[in-house]
Amino acid sequence: MAEKVLMKGNEAIAEAAIRAGCRHYFGYPITPQTEVAAYMAKRMPKIGGTFLQAESEISAINMVYGVAGTGKRVMTSSSSPGVSLKQEGISYIAGADLPALIVNVQRGGPGLGGIQPSQSDYFQATKGGGHGDYHLIVLTPDSVQEMADLTALAFDLADKYRMPAMLLADGTMGQMMEPVELPPESGCTVEKPWAVTGTNMARKHNIINSLYLDPEELEKTNFERFERYRYIEEHEARCERYMMDDAEYCVVAFGIAARVSKNAVSALRKQGIKVGLIRPITIWPFPKQAIAEAAEQVRAFVSVELSMGQMIEDIRLAEQCRRPVTLCNRAGGMIPTPEQIMEAVKRLEGGNA
Repeated sequence: MAEKVLMKGNEAIAEAAIRAGCRHYFGYPITPQTEVAAYMAKRMPKIGGTFLQAESEISAINMVYGVAGTGKRVMTSSSSPGVSLKQEGISYIAGADLPALIVNVQRGGPGLGGIQPSQSDYFQATKGGGHGDYHLIVLTPDSVQEMADLTALAFDLADKYRMPAMLLADGTMGQMMEPVELPPESGCTVEKPWAVTGTNMARKHNIINSLYLDPEELEKTNFERFERYRYIEEHEARCERYMMDDAEYCVVAFGIAARVSKNAVSALRKQGIKVGLIRPITIWPFPKQAIAEAAEQVRAFVSVELSMGQMIEDIRLAEQCRRPVTLCNRAGGMIPTPEQIMEAVKRLEGGNA
């Protein structure tokens, strides 16, 4: 068994990225993710990698675009307002069908908001925050261990499907310290014949581009891309089911909200209330099948969120209006307590939902 190391979540992301073969990082400091950049600034020069603090978030994401075109593993990290600035570049990367990792350690909003944890970038991450029709693979850790594990997975999925991936964490995940077993050294094993690596006159030139002046060609490209997205929705949705075997009520939560919800579920079980938890690990693709199956079993759902209610829309789409779905939420950097979640479930129990 590998030795565990006590690390901050942000540091675990950075070290896991390095171990996954990332040797190029471009970013800009913003709370609460600055430790990712600080860690990369120390480590990258020692391993022959590239660390560059760009003059802005916009510059950083376009540097990511350039390296992604060469087929190398590359990443950037930021927090909510900074990720907003990156959206045009993210759309270009998606439109050019390039793998890259974008990390968003969320803070409260809108606007500058505050530096406390939030989950209010859910729509931005899952619906395509930039212009045009596209998706990102979006992974949501609920522990420092998953900050590391899902970083490595994000690189693998991005390479496998030739598209950008996002690690979407809340500020609590970035700042908390826990023992973590770091993933082994690996790297990309996917062949990338599309990469711009120089031809030496041995093959036709590769062109990395997201511009299609012929509307029929652009339409064809978009339809083909969405066929790939449909495959990903069928094969890559991930979730954790907790105490769902006989559950009559289902709590749905991710990140720090899921950790608090587990405590609430355990406490409610001791009181004789049959409640379980579905924790999305991917929020795109959303675990629609797990929610649909739960809708055949439970009386109602409770969506626990650090937002004004964004994931609740995907829950309702997945359960297709068969069961009531209520919201238990805090916003602005506040985190719901187990007692608040318990009370939300008890209100359903009292109403015989």
